[in-house]
Amino acid sequence: MNRPIVYTIFIAAVLGLGLLIGYNNIPGEWYQSLAKPAFNPPNWVFAPVWSILYVMIGIAGARIFLDHRRTAAMRLWLAQMILNFLWSPLFFGMQDISSALIVILALVIAVAGFVVASWQRDRLSALVFLPYLAWVAFATALNSAILLMN
Repeated sequence: MNRPIVYTIFIAAVLGLGLLIGYNNIPGEWYQSLAKPAFNPPNWVFAPVWSILYVMIGIAGARIFLDHRRTAAMRLWLAQMILNFLWSPLFFGMQDISSALIVILALVIAVAGFVVASWQRDRLSALVFLPYLAWVAFATALNSAILLMN
């Protein structure tokens, strides 16, 4: 397999789908009207952070696909992508904070599971996921606080 092509496909697919889902689930008046905790970042922070994270997620996915595709790490990578892409439509699209919290809790578990599963086989992929794990943990706390405040 041509490694640069696989990396390009993974990064483009993850970033493209992530941006498309974000574009179709933009926080609107409903989100603006919610009570939010003091640690809620300004809205402009989310797009650049997610864009960087999606590139990193694509890199890790390509690495695992190329060298360890029949492993738990690959299955966890796919699971976390599905959960990641479900969250925005639930939270912003359907305005279902509770269901979004369930999904993001599963997401943080899947991301942590990927880090553990890939640590021995591909340490770089595990390390690339650590900022993602931190951001999803933060987003989980934010989702939880918004649920409790509203």
